[in-house]
Amino acid sequence: MPSDDPVDRSASPSVDETVDPPPAFVEQANVADESVYDEFAADWPDCWARAGDLLDWDREYDAVLGGEGPPFRWFDGGELNASYNCLDRHVESGRKNQVALTWEGRLGESRTYSYLELYREVNEFAAALRDLGVEEDDVVTLYLPMIPELPIAMLACARIGAPHSVVFAGFSADALATRMDDADSEYLVTCDGYYRRGAPVHQKSKADNAAIGLDHDVTTVVVDRLGDGTPLTDGEHDYDQLVGTHRGATVEPVSRAATDQLFLIYTSGTTGEPTGVRHTTGGYLAHVAWTARSVLDVKPADTYWCSADIGWITGHSYTVYAPLALGTTTMLYEGTPDYPEKDRVWELIERNAVDVFYTAPTAIRAFMKWGEKHPDRHDLSSLRLLGTVGEPINPRAWKWYHEHIGNGECPVVDTWWQTETGGMMVTTLPGVDRMKPGAAGRPLPGIGAEVVDGDGEPVDPGESGYLVLTDPWPGMPLSMVQDEDWFAARGSTRPSLDRFDWAYFTEDGATVDDDGYVTLLGRVDDVLNVSGHRFGTTEIESAIADVDGVAEAAVVAGPHDLKGEAVYAYVSLADGADRAEIRTLVDEAVEAAIGPIAVPDVVVFTPDLPKTRSGKVMRRLLESVARGEDLGDTSALRNPEVVGELESTLDDD
Repeated sequence: MPSDDPVDRSASPSVDETVDPPPAFVEQANVADESVYDEFAADWPDCWARAGDLLDWDREYDAVLGGEGPPFRWFDGGELNASYNCLDRHVESGRKNQVALTWEGRLGESRTYSYLELYREVNEFAAALRDLGVEEDDVVTLYLPMIPELPIAMLACARIGAPHSVVFAGFSADALATRMDDADSEYLVTCDGYYRRGAPVHQKSKADNAAIGLDHDVTTVVVDRLGDGTPLTDGEHDYDQLVGTHRGATVEPVSRAATDQLFLIYTSGTTGEPTGVRHTTGGYLAHVAWTARSVLDVKPADTYWCSADIGWITGHSYTVYAPLALGTTTMLYEGTPDYPEKDRVWELIERNAVDVFYTAPTAIRAFMKWGEKHPDRHDLSSLRLLGTVGEPINPRAWKWYHEHIGNGECPVVDTWWQTETGGMMVTTLPGVDRMKPGAAGRPLPGIGAEVVDGDGEPVDPGESGYLVLTDPWPGMPLSMVQDEDWFAARGSTRPSLDRFDWAYFTEDGATVDDDGYVTLLGRVDDVLNVSGHRFGTTEIESAIADVDGVAEAAVVAGPHDLKGEAVYAYVSLADGADRAEIRTLVDEAVEAAIGPIAVPDVVVFTPDLPKTRSGKVMRRLLESVARGEDLGDTSALRNPEVVGELESTLDDD
């Protein structure tokens, strides 16, 4: 019988292996007492004052949470400035000479900024933006690669109360124009170009084409990254000249209400139309600061590296705002993990004595494919904690990361959250919780989350269901905070949420075990309907990725004359793996984990999977290849050459 659950897991094993946090880590952890869960539960929502206390307020808030239902007002009545919290207060506290930002360029260059130096340049650029006409609440679009001018521009905008909208540098001119038009943004900060694998990419030409497609004039600031003297036209300004003209200027940080907008960010747009998400100043900043301190164990003395591009929410939250709010050293890297050599990441960790490394499972699986010989060449003993973000991590990749990068001594926090949540929601507290490879963990203290069936009732342990957030949280976006009809609009489709006073359907499938640990199964729309059975692509991918010799796998639906949909698996192998042997092992692994109905009908071996420049697999393209359909826009791909190879090698094995 077909299952009513979002994902059919009739033969899926439970996550039962546990790894204890090392005693030495627990001794120094920012949060090391199990009672934090009970304390937050007993004192909700006032428990979130702990997060608010990590910030400096121009006006103290009257209540942690104002309002009994939408609209919610986190840190109601409070006023603050995000730029002040990330810069000024550290300068004023005597830590002006501590390194705030260290940057590693694609061509081997490096730059460091102390908190005082970063404070000065942010002030100078804030003064320049004001002179260009930027006023409070004007949206400034930032179309920049991973260079220091990007966080500088973000903090300059925050300083004057102008929300920023960062558009990933790899997006096309059309994608930029769409976002600027939606945001009604008349100000753009971009660059002449940047380097990719040593070759220049001319960014300004894309920005120029985007501006042509807009109905309003655009004032543009151009950063000189390539040094090739790109000519500027009317309405365009050189970044260095602007900053130089305002050398020594200071701008008083604008007090913003806690509920005022800090920034606008668009979903990646790999499928469908991009959606704008607006995050608040007080709730968001408190949320990301508390989670970085508690989950990533960030301390002021650390050198911390989140490898996410700032164009995505992870880069906003855990490359810029959280680490700088906590007064640590945050590291920025412009390059790719394998250029000029496949040990580039480990070389940078060794050279910068990185304490905390936060990256994506996609990158970890690539590291596995390249082999442990690369990290083994470097001293990684500075590492204290490892983190993963962006997608579920399969147990074999988790264990490889823990053993070969963390030497079995670093806790691994597998974090689940979304662009919409702003910050971490489900994971382990590394100084408190045991870790379970493959499971994210419990909902964090203060976070209400349940895995429910289609009727909105809790599922039994090990059964699949829908992940639902059942309480508001500080990092929630303005769309949820302000819209009184939001609950009804979102609650009208899978699953039923009638029993909750308020709830957010995350659109992710999950299971939960007897200990309350949540294992993510991927988006509920990322399912295959094979002969009436629905299977989560993540579950099948995890089973395949755990096969020794498989580096990475992606699963999509393809056509089948009898079943309607068939399972198509695209598999990237580790060096030296035998295809015929792996094909057999893939079938056996999927049958053992899920059942014979989920065994792939087609397995395509490929040297790589099509990915966005942020590292996300573009399953839409894989499905189009499987169905022989037009591929559409491939501008977000970092490796477009692989698509043609897939089309030519697709074979019903």
